[in-house]
Amino acid sequence: MSTIIYPSPIFGPVHSRRLGISLGINLMPADGKVCSFDCIYCECGFNADHRPSLPIPTRDEVAEKLEQTLQRMTAEGQLPDVLTFAGNGEPTCHPHFAEIIGDTIRLRNQYCPQAKVCVLSNSTMIHRQSVHDALMQVDDNILKLDTVDPLYINKVDRPNSHYNVNAIIDRMKAFNGHIIIQTMFMRGQYQGESVDNTSEQYVAPWLDVVRQIKPQQVMVYTIDRETPAHGLEKASREQLDAIRDRVIAAGIPCTASY
Repeated sequence: MSTIIYPSPIFGPVHSRRLGISLGINLMPADGKVCSFDCIYCECGFNADHRPSLPIPTRDEVAEKLEQTLQRMTAEGQLPDVLTFAGNGEPTCHPHFAEIIGDTIRLRNQYCPQAKVCVLSNSTMIHRQSVHDALMQVDDNILKLDTVDPLYINKVDRPNSHYNVNAIIDRMKAFNGHIIIQTMFMRGQYQGESVDNTSEQYVAPWLDVVRQIKPQQVMVYTIDRETPAHGLEKASREQLDAIRDRVIAAGIPCTASY
């Protein structure tokens, strides 16, 4: 079973399919996974298989390590295109997420003002006002919405607490367009059930909601690395292109990553 457990609190830089040269910021422990989802396609593996023993990094640790790394990259003449909050779980679960965003923006402005600050989030904490306000400050507020079907969400994203997709959609609308929607499309089976969300049954309702949210951009993508669940398959290039083109036809910029 393949997994990627990222160093903490800083990792990379790595080349991202969607973001360019990305310096990662991991607010979860360095030896395990902490997430409010337990996605069957997660490159970090299943939550139960990677219980951490180390604590989450403190706000001061994140700022100190980030500044050290940016100083080194400045000396080497290799600055990042983006500072990306990602890693071993959901970054907005960190109790000092908002303050860390403020620290990161300050350091970005000091060392690499051309770089963007990006957050990859599964959207489960956007009901918290402090999280909402912090995400309004970042350049790329990338929020997951794999489908609008509750049964599919429970089967594939597997939230570890009550997840109300309609409430999530309402909170997405509250960003007033300062949001990039990220959606995983895939095919295959898990535990004998289809996990294909590329059909009209899933795409049409999802697209209707995307229109309502009015994001600045949509990113559709498919499986790129080995997954902890077996039987999952990549969506085809033709399927992703067709979905991308429908989003663009709705007047919303959209990219597809294969």
